[in-house]
Amino acid sequence: MSPTIPEQLAELKAFFEKEAEHLFPGTVPKAPALGEAMAYSYHAGGKRIRPILTLAAAKALGKDPGLVVPPALAIEMIHTYSLIHDDLPAMDNDDFRRGQPTSHKVYGEALAILTGDSLLTEAFHVAATAMDSSISPTGKLRFIEKLSEAAGIRGMAAGQVMDMTHPDTGDVNFLKQLHLMKTGAMIQIACLAPALLWNIPGDLYRSLEKYGESIGLLFQVVDDILDETATYAELGKTPGKDREQHKITYPALYGLEGAAELANSLLEEALQALEGIPEPELLAGIATFIAKRSH
Repeated sequence: MSPTIPEQLAELKAFFEKEAEHLFPGTVPKAPALGEAMAYSYHAGGKRIRPILTLAAAKALGKDPGLVVPPALAIEMIHTYSLIHDDLPAMDNDDFRRGQPTSHKVYGEALAILTGDSLLTEAFHVAATAMDSSISPTGKLRFIEKLSEAAGIRGMAAGQVMDMTHPDTGDVNFLKQLHLMKTGAMIQIACLAPALLWNIPGDLYRSLEKYGESIGLLFQVVDDILDETATYAELGKTPGKDREQHKITYPALYGLEGAAELANSLLEEALQALEGIPEPELLAGIATFIAKRSH
């Protein structure tokens, strides 16, 4: 009997964790507290959905998933840095993340900031130096260019600023653009990484691009719903923060029922985008997993 999607996700997660372990910096000899803080947040758990997507996209294109572990790790390190900074008192001011105290609660704000900075910087070191020699320098450069766009002023960082400075009332288009940048950009690059590394032809690239955009928005819509409906035990972080901070969310604009309908629509978009992909089953299963997740 074929393994279920949750079993395949668990298998890919375990594979990623094992293969990435020797690439993640174990210690920082001149600043051991920094190495400890980096490991604390990176190894805190989480779904590892971004690296799983990178491995799954490689499989869908008929490529060896082992070859995309370094770019997958780079993406996850940037994601981890963003969570550390997002939790700081100057931003979302969260005390818990993934069921444990946030970095600044354990190490103080100054070291938490430097830990995020170091994870971001080390991610590009991994992307530049750790990939297999069979991947062309041009492919590596394409990935690094798009990764920097997804993480910085064209993606996540700018999206975070939009989230922090949004007007009291916003419309659907504003919210969509915000989350295409804040959440969606890093999910999309996770899906596109193999296509960038191997210069996959246009139609396949555009299919993965559309799939990544749809599940990036889907992830955020579900996140907004869970912030309203889930418990701390389910989320591993404080629920209800968006409402307390008067953020524009999909439930605020659509209501919970309308947000759930939007999630179903985005799932259908993601599945349709996969129609031209050689082996789409796992990516389709991941989209459904994201839509139905409870934490």
